[in-house]
Amino acid sequence: MAKAVSARFAVCWWLGLMLMPGQLPAALADPIDVRSRRLYLNPEDPAQQRVGELVFKGGLALSSDDDRFGGFSGLALSNGELVAVSDKGYWLTARLIEQEGLLTGLAGTQISAMLDRDGRALGGKTMSDAEAVRRRYDGFLVSFERRHRIWLYPGATPHKSVPQALSPPPGLGGAPKNGGLEALTPLPGGGLLALTEGLKVRGGLRGWHHDGRNWRPLVYKSTGRFKPTDLAALPGGGLMVLERRFTPLGGPAARLQIIAGVTPGTALAGREIAAVALPLTVDNMEGLAVVPMEGGLAVYLMSDDNYHPLQRTLLMKFELALP
Repeated sequence: MAKAVSARFAVCWWLGLMLMPGQLPAALADPIDVRSRRLYLNPEDPAQQRVGELVFKGGLALSSDDDRFGGFSGLALSNGELVAVSDKGYWLTARLIEQEGLLTGLAGTQISAMLDRDGRALGGKTMSDAEAVRRRYDGFLVSFERRHRIWLYPGATPHKSVPQALSPPPGLGGAPKNGGLEALTPLPGGGLLALTEGLKVRGGLRGWHHDGRNWRPLVYKSTGRFKPTDLAALPGGGLMVLERRFTPLGGPAARLQIIAGVTPGTALAGREIAAVALPLTVDNMEGLAVVPMEGGLAVYLMSDDNYHPLQRTLLMKFELALP
């Protein structure tokens, strides 16, 4: 009997230890109820379907009663599966619902805490401020602000993945705490491109190109009040950059630019393909995903509502025809 009691005590003690705060094994993602409401490109003119070179293919205003929902600053898409990261360190995954090429809803939406390198949920704003996510052959690349860094979350799905730290660009520590790596993308053939939102240098903003061995600094040529918030490599070469702007009189605005490619020693300068400003539907646009399609590209934008009741989480789809 004593041995049986002792064994039961040992099991209970071990379970108690495993369930202590900070020691809990990575939990499965939680299903989350997300409501979606249809959007028009121009609420004042529902017939408008174009802005710049883009054709509008549907939009959704997303909301949830779950207080973990919101603050989405990075967006990745593959085979109709959405992955987003938030300013408070959460993964959001879902399947896109599209009908005849139009974005109409989400399904299978799940949320979970992003993990640190010890397998614990990220804690505190300093560590959890995720800003960009990109899928790579070996997992998901995520850049963070405040504690500036790049982590790789290995595997085909991000929930439960424990990250590995990548070597950061030299000089990244000099970025403002809220102006670090907003934009990050892997490049065809290997390497990475990363852009800051707030580290100013002569001629624009600091960025870096990783050639597979070393980080090399470069300049992103910013114009006006627009600053980069996301970045995607294009099939066949080139890059697409999402930028945002906010002014007290003009409100929020977003701009998309295409860059021909990365040339060592040459500043990155883009060609504007669209600018979205009021009265068009726009918010704090921070997430960009680009998906190849017949004859062009499907372009998805997502907004960060900053967990503010006067802002919205928007998910919008456009198409860009290519020559």
